[in-house]
Amino acid sequence: MVNFAYRRPKSLAEALDFLSSCGNKTKVLAGGTDLTVDLRQGSAQPEYVLDTSRLDELKGIELSNGQLCIGAGVTLTEIYESALLERYTPALQKCAATFASKQIRNVATIGGNVAHCSPCADTLPPLLIHEAKAILASNKGLRETPIEDVASGPYESSLRPDEIILRFILKPSKDINFADFQKIGRRKALATARITMAFMARQDADRKISFLRFALGACTPTPQRIALVEDYLACRVPTVQTLWEAGGLLAESVLEITGRRPSASYKEPAVRGLSVRMLYPLVHVGA
Repeated sequence: MVNFAYRRPKSLAEALDFLSSCGNKTKVLAGGTDLTVDLRQGSAQPEYVLDTSRLDELKGIELSNGQLCIGAGVTLTEIYESALLERYTPALQKCAATFASKQIRNVATIGGNVAHCSPCADTLPPLLIHEAKAILASNKGLRETPIEDVASGPYESSLRPDEIILRFILKPSKDINFADFQKIGRRKALATARITMAFMARQDADRKISFLRFALGACTPTPQRIALVEDYLACRVPTVQTLWEAGGLLAESVLEITGRRPSASYKEPAVRGLSVRMLYPLVHVGA
């Protein structure tokens, strides 16, 4: 464990003032579930740790002007227990249900999960399918960035040293037939995800898919939406065959992004199989 000075601001303004002068020597603590590990291992060696976990300005979940707002300091437990998110972002709510352990969910925050920029951050695929934007705060004001631009690479953040994530803005799902989040790990619980996926879809009366959002994480350097799968299934009546074909396109996309590594013999069928399993209920919706 490295030595550092601990700071706990009483307001967002105080936190931003501190970061404006000491941001390049500071690590922000949101829930601490990732940072404490990094501090113990010595991979993070800040001069200061700024604890933002009690800032009211980072809290809250609300639906306003047709947009969902989730504070960066909202915990995974609060996400799981939110009736509003269960209704409008069911994939995110399902993600929270399987996130680590109950003890970790009680302190881990959505802002910390995103800002850590881990390729296997569970919340990223659900945020991507809702075309989320991060609202970043600094003494210079607020700026908005698409959620896919927060990470510039694995464990590399695009945030400036004087910025913190204030909240996320999501497009709520409307008239969605089905949404899901699934992942594969070495264990059923308390395991780092090897593959994560989220999707939401709408089928019309003729069972054709009129709306689809699909995102992948953990097995690529940064989580991302897969437009190839979305476009392939759009305006189709899903069948088992079309799902396997879409899964094949997904697996090919992953290999194009990551290159054919030794893990490809496992990853290719796993990615394809998990996508088919997750999308399979669409074959029977309205049938």
